[in-house]
Amino acid sequence: MPARPGPDGGTLWPVAAVLAAMVSIQTGAAFAKGLFPAIGAAGVSTLRVGFAALILLALWRPWRRRLTGRAIGAVALYGAALGLMNLLFYLSLRTLPLGIAVAIEFTGPLAVALWGSRRPADLAWIGLAVAGLALLLPLGDAASVDPAGAALALAAGGCWALYIVFGPAAGRAGGAGAVALGMAVAALVVAPFGIASAGADLLVPATLLAGLAVALLSSALPYSLEMFALTRMDRAAFGVLMSLEPALAALAAVPLLGEVPSPLQGFAIICVSAASVGMSARRAKRTR
Repeated sequence: MPARPGPDGGTLWPVAAVLAAMVSIQTGAAFAKGLFPAIGAAGVSTLRVGFAALILLALWRPWRRRLTGRAIGAVALYGAALGLMNLLFYLSLRTLPLGIAVAIEFTGPLAVALWGSRRPADLAWIGLAVAGLALLLPLGDAASVDPAGAALALAAGGCWALYIVFGPAAGRAGGAGAVALGMAVAALVVAPFGIASAGADLLVPATLLAGLAVALLSSALPYSLEMFALTRMDRAAFGVLMSLEPALAALAAVPLLGEVPSPLQGFAIICVSAASVGMSARRAKRTR
């Protein structure tokens, strides 16, 4: 599938949107992890997607656009993948460092990138990203990675892959309002888990305010930016560009959570970042 250039004929704005989304979402994830002792991972996920849905519905007012049955199905699949991705990832953060959890979760978009690549240069950049991810994961020391947490992060990665696959169809079907509708579906998917886990603690004013901040940083802003990008660049480019996610997660976790990466993990971050920059630069050059 060829890259879909924006109005200016290039991919600069879609790439910038993805980068901004990743900075926001990882800062929000680090902040959200600090709320786990109060309402648990499922509770934080519920507040995140719930507030994000309310914000996006008020902003986009998607009910003004009539959707066909097929469009509703596309948005429902997108929203379900989005909700499960959020819930499973937060559950994995209970026992995994943020950078490691994101590295495992990244198997989802990496699989999408591998599936959509047909050019040797693309495969070379993806190979570099794979090498970086392999170094980020302490595969030689299984005891340092909680198996249950790793399984949850891997499942979140599968949902992330579905989110990338379903995103363009949802965007074409629902336009800008697809993010709002998808987030509403995500809230319906996640809410039962959060209510069962945290109950009335979700309604504490200070907790609600913190949940609103998480929603703005981790959902409302980044998913709007990602929807903008997904409808303007192909899936392979989007997937490889997202390889910056472990790097940004590890960097955000240092000041906010005190999780400092090792020198080997720092080298891995350079590999992943170089793969992402190389891929996006090559795509931008090709669309000029």
